[in-house]
Amino acid sequence: MSIVHAVTDRAIDAIKQMIIDGSLAPGDRLPPEKELAERVGVSRNSLREAVKALSVIRVLDVRQGDGTYVTSLAPNLLVEALGFVLDLHQGSGEGDVLEVRRLLEPTAVEQACPHLSEQDFARLEQLMVDLTEHSTVEDLVEADIAFHQLINSRCPNAYLTSMLEGLASATARARVWRGLTEDHAVDRTLSEHRRILDALRAGRGDLARVHAAAHIGGVESWIQKGADGV
Repeated sequence: MSIVHAVTDRAIDAIKQMIIDGSLAPGDRLPPEKELAERVGVSRNSLREAVKALSVIRVLDVRQGDGTYVTSLAPNLLVEALGFVLDLHQGSGEGDVLEVRRLLEPTAVEQACPHLSEQDFARLEQLMVDLTEHSTVEDLVEADIAFHQLINSRCPNAYLTSMLEGLASATARARVWRGLTEDHAVDRTLSEHRRILDALRAGRGDLARVHAAAHIGGVESWIQKGADGV
């Protein structure tokens, strides 16, 4: 690591620590550049690089002509960078992304179970009704994403929900490929969604968790077979 990067990292760590210890709270404006650089013990150039890096991951908000502020630090903001990075790796890491999703999403589904309303269930049913054998692959993928996002959004763990939101776009292409190359994609998706939905309606979050894992695992296995040339 170069000296310049080391100094910038020190500035990043210092600002992060100020947020952690409460010296800077969400929405607070950072002290003037000269003052903050002196407090941190770095040059103003190094401080600018640190601020730029923290703004990219949505920790800081640089407002031209106004100053630099700590963002709301809401989970959905902080996880945006995850979705961006994963989108850059489309085509080279879908299997790994699906593995992460398989490990995380079943937990979100189970936790969401007691928080789903009748209106939610009606919406989930409609998403299934709208799909037919004449639906396009794009329609299938859109409905699949909406189905999972609605359930995940009811998970009380906001960080888990936001992480899964970031993973959704990264796995969309895998679902498109599966729809293009496998027969009965609509029937298979509806059947797997039905098992998840019935378990949730019955208040069986534990069972819904199992079905969610199997559903995502099916796509993961398909990706692995393609990678192995099977």
